Amino acid sequence: MPARNQERAHRIRLACGYALAIALIVGLLVYGFDYYTLGSAERRFSPKHTLLRPSGAIGIKLGFLGLAMFLAIFVYPLRKKWPWLSRQGSSKHWLDIHVLLGLTAPFIIALHSSFKFRGFAGMAFWIMVAVSLSGVIGRYLYGQIPRRLNSAEISVRELQEVQGGLAQQLMQQRLLPEEDVRSLLRLPSPERVQQMSIIGALLYMMALDLGRSFRVARLRRRALAISQRFTTLGGFLPTRHAALESAISTARAEAATAKRILFLSRAQQVFHLWHVVHKPFSYSFALLAIIHIVVVMMMGFY
Repeated sequence: MPARNQERAHRIRLACGYALAIALIVGLLVYGFDYYTLGSAERRFSPKHTLLRPSGAIGIKLGFLGLAMFLAIFVYPLRKKWPWLSRQGSSKHWLDIHVLLGLTAPFIIALHSSFKFRGFAGMAFWIMVAVSLSGVIGRYLYGQIPRRLNSAEISVRELQEVQGGLAQQLMQQRLLPEEDVRSLLRLPSPERVQQMSIIGALLYMMALDLGRSFRVARLRRRALAISQRFTTLGGFLPTRHAALESAISTARAEAATAKRILFLSRAQQVFHLWHVVHKPFSYSFALLAIIHIVVVMMMGFY
């Protein structure tokens, strides 16, 4: 199967996975809302108590599902140590599934515990939340570092020449206003980037990516009639103008690539720091989760 088709199939499967996870979580929240909002003393009188309590018919199944996700989450780091597993699929696809499980697991565990976090289970849950949030940041940083070194070997001067040529090309086509094109491609100087702290560089990268969506919307609004601005939700949705969308896509891709190259060294530093923080939290969560499971099994609470 061609690489493009494989990537498309992976995106479809990933979207289905997120849709299924959201449907399950939202469905359980809607069904159990009147139960989860009760106090601890009142829950035992609810007709849903036998189903939704941690040891109930639904609660225990959610616990097993959370355990399965917990085990599957740790397959990704093991993949780097087992050669036979590392040959299965691409690292990016494994990471996407790892992130999906990491984002879904806290919600499943919260539903399993019926939103009551005590003892080792409560500690494990909040550490899991910290791991999930740090995982989102890690996935973002992963996308900022080129997988091949030669994609980052362009010099800053060459980068500025490419940006200048692209801006000139887009403005000559008279599709995009000069001010907005230069705003979309404008980046801080390399000297300023090197002076930023690690956390400051991370926040600046995220701000650039977030702000790019608003600048692209402004590009569309400037080129559209008032009636068309409503159909595109203020420029946040693509238009039917193929030439305009092609120019915007080119400018956006160039701006994203330029940002990655400019912040490459800082992104690598943040990614290294992220590994130092993420792994201990992951192992702490694993230890507390195992203790919780062993205690529950020994006490026969399930």
